[in-house]
Amino acid sequence: MKSLLHITNGDSFTSRLQTLPIKGDIITWREMLCEGKTLASVGSESFWKTRFEFLNKNYKVSKSWFVEKTLKEYRSLCNHKQQDKIVLWFEYDLFCQVNMLAVISWLKTHRRHAEISLVCSGKEDDSDRLYALNELSDEQLLKLYENKVVLSQDDIEYADYVWQLYCSDNPIRLENLTDFKNYSFAYLSDAIKAHLERFPSIKNGLNAVENNVLEVATQHKPKTKRELLGKVLSNQNSYGYGDSQYERIIANIKPLFSSFNPVRLNKTGKEVLERQTNYYAYLRDNEAYLGGALKYNFLYNTDNNKILKL
Repeated sequence: MKSLLHITNGDSFTSRLQTLPIKGDIITWREMLCEGKTLASVGSESFWKTRFEFLNKNYKVSKSWFVEKTLKEYRSLCNHKQQDKIVLWFEYDLFCQVNMLAVISWLKTHRRHAEISLVCSGKEDDSDRLYALNELSDEQLLKLYENKVVLSQDDIEYADYVWQLYCSDNPIRLENLTDFKNYSFAYLSDAIKAHLERFPSIKNGLNAVENNVLEVATQHKPKTKRELLGKVLSNQNSYGYGDSQYERIIANIKPLFSSFNPVRLNKTGKEVLERQTNYYAYLRDNEAYLGGALKYNFLYNTDNNKILKL
């Protein structure tokens, strides 16, 4: 019996996995690398220092919480040196796919001889809907596990390469990737597209996520900010963001709202949404990063889906 290690995408799925008749130790990857600055050297001292600074500043994550939750689990991963089979449990969305790339990059360096497999949920039936792991029945999860994809050396090298590009200071190199279909990552192409759409739009200075918040506010006319959050969470395409991420996004574009009770855009908000006013200058933040790139050093052209460097 070869020894087995599972690396999951978060605590709620770890709890679920513990209830399934699947052997092996479990490590939870507690990070959200789709937000804030990332360095390519996953697990290095400078990597964790950079991550803590971002999480502390933007999400008020305390040092003790970070050490207890993220670093302790990471150290546990470092200590699992014996397992020669490692199974990754991730989902189709941007949040998960970026974490997945980072984990594979780390494994490429630190677990060179392990067999790495991927269980990735997404398209599970004939509908257009994409599913999170926790939305699946035990039977579906066991079937996914049975059909897990063993990653080839080429797959691992490619994931590491995409991670290096994600952490580079120029997203245009990511835009030029076209060979996703040659590798075992069915949802990576869409995730990278969603990532690039997070750079400010050339039309109004807001990115796709921020524009979506304004659109949901206008179309659904939520009565409260809580209701707005709920609607945005269920209308977010392939980002996989949580409450706290949207709270931060809403706080950032708060000047475009006249009220949150009920939720209403003000005159500027409406003009921005209708692409009559460009809000770039008001949002520009020289410390906002997406991966390794400064968010406001680039613009996204929605007409041809191209990134422009300023």
